[in-house]
Amino acid sequence: MPQGEQTALTQARVDSWTWAVRLFKTRSAAAEACRGGHVRVNGSTAKPAQPVRPGDEIRIRAGGVERIVIVERVITKRVGAPVAAQCLIDRSPPPPSREILATMPRRDRGSGRPTKRERRETDRLLGRTED
Repeated sequence: MPQGEQTALTQARVDSWTWAVRLFKTRSAAAEACRGGHVRVNGSTAKPAQPVRPGDEIRIRAGGVERIVIVERVITKRVGAPVAAQCLIDRSPPPPSREILATMPRRDRGSGRPTKRERRETDRLLGRTED
């Protein structure tokens, strides 16, 4: 390709694109999330090499937070945050308010797995039982 000439990409690997627009810190972390089933493209689970095109919806579940983004522009090289923001449309739901987070039950760090009784109480509280 002659110097100064740029071609508009029509598609890129999903792991490469999510890393390039700064949704993951490393490309290997993006690929691992894909292999773990935490990345969905247009509603279906994505493998790391699945191509993404402008208009595709990508759902990422990482760190207990779901991100929903629409591909606006395809890139494969990591760019600065302002440029990356132009390559996607963020449709993620707003994070829960501090009041809601404060009322959610938390286990002390290092207290181990919940007992059977605690798990049943949690299931009852969240409405997951068939009682």
